[in-house]
Parts: sequence; structure tokens; C-alpha cells
Amino acid sequence: MTDKKLDRLRSIVRSAGSAAVAFSGGADSTLVAKVARDELGDGALAVTIDSPLYPRGDLRWAKATAKGIGIAHVLVRMDLLRDPSFSSNPPDRCYKCKLTGFTEIRKVADERSLAHILDGSNADDELAFRPGLEAKRELGVRSPLAEAGLGKKDVVRISKRLGLAAHARAPSPCLATRVPYGDELTPRLLHRIERAEETLASMGFAHARVRAHGTVARIEVPRTEVAALARGGPRDELVRRLKDLGFTYVTVDLEGYRAGSMDEVLDI
Repeated sequence: MTDKKLDRLRSIVRSAGSAAVAFSGGADSTLVAKVARDELGDGALAVTIDSPLYPRGDLRWAKATAKGIGIAHVLVRMDLLRDPSFSSNPPDRCYKCKLTGFTEIRKVADERSLAHILDGSNADDELAFRPGLEAKRELGVRSPLAEAGLGKKDVVRISKRLGLAAHARAPSPCLATRVPYGDELTPRLLHRIERAEETLASMGFAHARVRAHGTVARIEVPRTEVAALARGGPRDELVRRLKDLGFTYVTVDLEGYRAGSMDEVLDI
């Protein structure tokens, strides 16, 4: 059965000629990398940013996923926490991060004579608060999913058809999104958040966020899981383990998980 959106995506990627794919291993970038490998062969390269801003588990997943797809894969080390204009955690933090990251990927692409940078932004991303999209436009990064009109549901459907396991993986934006704007970003803080979310995952709450408000851990899980998390056994175990990590207070957000909850304070 012909899939017109997939055919359109293949045509757009093929028109690039050669490309470096900004690759996190998430559902969106995995689909782009898979199609790039299919359509461009050795003219496709996956590039993953290795940064303290991203959980170590995501890096391992990206390596395994690239290997499974069969696309060449390189890592680029980037540590923006050394830059005070970023670590001070301003509202345009994402713009600064994407601008630096795409610039580094452009260097890799130029070294290998690859014509374009492709990323995994999809059509739905245009509807959300995404400061990083401006950096992408400034540097001429192409977004084949958005160009083809593919939203999140399309990515899941097509990924299933192509046998890509990443479609079932929970989104994993950078760890800085767990910290209120204006609170300093430090390696110690981000590591604490990462460990806290690993703790939740080990207890069966795979789709969780730990928002760090100073010494307060505000936990978001899907609304259907709030009651289970608040029950005596899981609750007491979680409180003990998060306090061991350095949090003084542990709370559960009754509104449940929602992407970009730290942006709710912004006038956008």
C-alpha cells in the first residue's frame, strides 16, 4: 500500500543529495536518519551532540539506534555549561543551544562535503514554543518531516511501518527543561535530575519529569499514574531515594505531565 506522506518524505530527503542528520535517537530524528540512509546511502551521516545537558542513557540509545539503521554516526562534544550566558538559564536558552549545536554539525558536514543539515522538527513543532527553531532557520537547516507535512501521529505511524523502535520511546528533551528560567544550570544539578528520573523509571514510571525548584522536586507523571505514585509503598520509597540525592522536599504535580510546563510562566 502506497503511503503518500512517506513518499513525499523520501523525495524531499533525496533532493538533499547528501546530508548530516542532527540525531538524538528520538522518534523524529530516527525516522529522518532512516530515510536518509535509505535514500542517500553513504551520503548520509548521523551527528549526535554529546553534552551534559542530555542523559547518558540517551547517548547509549542513539549509538545503538544508529547502528541498527546502518547509518554512519559521529559524536560531537559540546559543553555550554561553561558559558555564563547559557548557564544563567535565560528564556532564549534553547536558541543559544541550537545555534551552537547546529554550527558544530555544520563543521562536520563541511569537513565531509555534505550539502545539507537535516533535523527532526515535525509539523506540530511549529505550533509550540520552540526558540531553537529560529537558530535552525538562521543556519539554513532543513526539516524534512515539517516540509512533508508530517506531525507526531504521522511519525509514529510511519515509524511502526518501517520497524523503528524509537516510536515507542518517551520524548527526552534536554535536562535544562527541568529547571526554572533564571536558576543557574550546573553539572551537579543536572546529574541530580537525571538520577531522579532514572529512579522513577526503575519504579515503573517511564514517562516522568522531575522539575527542580531549588531543593524541591516537583514530579510530573501522566494523570492516570498520579494515584499510583502517591500510594504508600511507591511514595515512601521515592521520597527516600530522592532525598538521598539531595532534594529536601518531594512533591507530585496534580496537573500531571505536560511538555514544556516550565514555559507556563512566560508571556507567550
